[in-house]
Amino acid sequence: MLVDFSLADAPRTFTADVCVVGAGAAGVTLARSLSQHGHSVCLLESGGLDFDSRTQSLYAGANIGMQYYPLEESRLRFLGGTTNIWGGRCVPLDPIDFRKRAWVPHSSWPIGIDDLQRYYRKAHDDLELGKYSYDEALWQLTDSRPTAFNPDTFASRFWRFDERQERFGASGCDDIAHSSLITLVLHANVVHIQAAENGRRISRVDVKNLEHVAAAVTARYFVLACGAVENARLLLAARDVQTQGLGNTHDQVGRYFMEHPHGRLGTVETTQAFQLWSLYRKRFPNNATPFAPALVSTEAQQERLGILNSAITFKLQRDPARGTPLDKQLYLKLKHELHPNRSGRRLWYAYRRSRAWLQRHFRSGVEQWRAKLGLTSLHLIVRAEQAPNPSSRVCLSERRDALGCLTADLDWQLGELDKLTVRKLAHALDEEYRRLGLGRVKASDWLQDGSLHWPIDQTVSNHPIGGYHHMGTTRMSACASTGVVDADCRVHELDNLFVAGSSVFATGGWANPTLTILALVHRLGDHLSNRLKRQL
Repeated sequence: MLVDFSLADAPRTFTADVCVVGAGAAGVTLARSLSQHGHSVCLLESGGLDFDSRTQSLYAGANIGMQYYPLEESRLRFLGGTTNIWGGRCVPLDPIDFRKRAWVPHSSWPIGIDDLQRYYRKAHDDLELGKYSYDEALWQLTDSRPTAFNPDTFASRFWRFDERQERFGASGCDDIAHSSLITLVLHANVVHIQAAENGRRISRVDVKNLEHVAAAVTARYFVLACGAVENARLLLAARDVQTQGLGNTHDQVGRYFMEHPHGRLGTVETTQAFQLWSLYRKRFPNNATPFAPALVSTEAQQERLGILNSAITFKLQRDPARGTPLDKQLYLKLKHELHPNRSGRRLWYAYRRSRAWLQRHFRSGVEQWRAKLGLTSLHLIVRAEQAPNPSSRVCLSERRDALGCLTADLDWQLGELDKLTVRKLAHALDEEYRRLGLGRVKASDWLQDGSLHWPIDQTVSNHPIGGYHHMGTTRMSACASTGVVDADCRVHELDNLFVAGSSVFATGGWANPTLTILALVHRLGDHLSNRLKRQL
């Protein structure tokens, strides 16, 4: 059932077995999972069916640490959330990402890869990605053979690409709108999470629309699925019963904010620039989803060098000192000046379709021609894991939004291990290319300056700072002193409040987070369903 809370005749009270706050990929998937188990769900969405600038402005906040994207532009606040404009990259985390790494402070999850394997397959099927495979077996679908790296140094992993537009948006949620077990409430902004007097349970959440009309939602269980910044903000702002905020007895809420910082690792001096680039290009097989290989460090090399789990991609481009090419300048101008409303998204989808068509039919030939003429050289781009850092955090500001709620500020911080990893990766790849007679790697100058500075290079990609991957802030941990939620995503010390999404990530690995988000949500759906059934 669909309810628009901005309408005058909308109900002022809602109740369900589970209240889910946020109707992005995590919230929509959890609502579907719970309803399939026979449970009623109240799914609250701040926005409507399409982008609205008034609602979007509720995400405004300040970057008080390292330079980052404007917070009101780094996530979307309407049905489907940021997946309405995502690139579709999917890949699971690696087994090492879940384990304690002695050289990575604050690493390890209270669960392992085995706890998620069957849920990864569910998430993979949700996204219609074909046969489940993300490892080197996918080379068999190409006409290429991978570089013969020492097996203890580098390996290949593959992104799979979800090509369906707005899978979790309005066009993909007819089943929810017509469900008898799901009440999707649009324009319902959660303004307060009300804890019981004993501070052990949540009794209700209070919502308002932009006209300040209020309503209350009661449920047996509550789940926050609003993203890493907003989940932390809502917990920190609920200070009437627990003065430091919900789940924040040990000052853990908002800490460990992580991204996947992007940067230029170096250039490859080689006579085989096109061949090396072509090996790692995106493929468009017939009757299968697109995929693209990434070069990653093996577990053995990560431990030997004491580095993080990061990925390297390859880019043929002109001298970066010449700046951003005109066609990309035009794309970026349109991207930042157009609202991501329905018409703006159509233009973006058209750009993506035309780019994919060119990649499929012409890019390889064009890149070979340009490389042969010496118009381009081969550059290495890092999509880095960020080490968990308690000083990198989301915190409350003293400013209030249009609904009177305290806004969130982001103090994003990178540390010594983050930069050290990229420097050591450049050296390790240089050694392997020299051994194989493929050339040499010239590391970027910024890696040698001895500081923590991580430059923003606009020529690296369309996302020059990071992947818009907000992780941490309500991290999963074995105890309340080191995190916010337990192995079942329940907020420590609260009986009926849970968190869904990448805010629970204890580490980020190199993988794009969406597939892991969905896997964790399926696992949470099973857990909540079992709890509800035991209470019957």
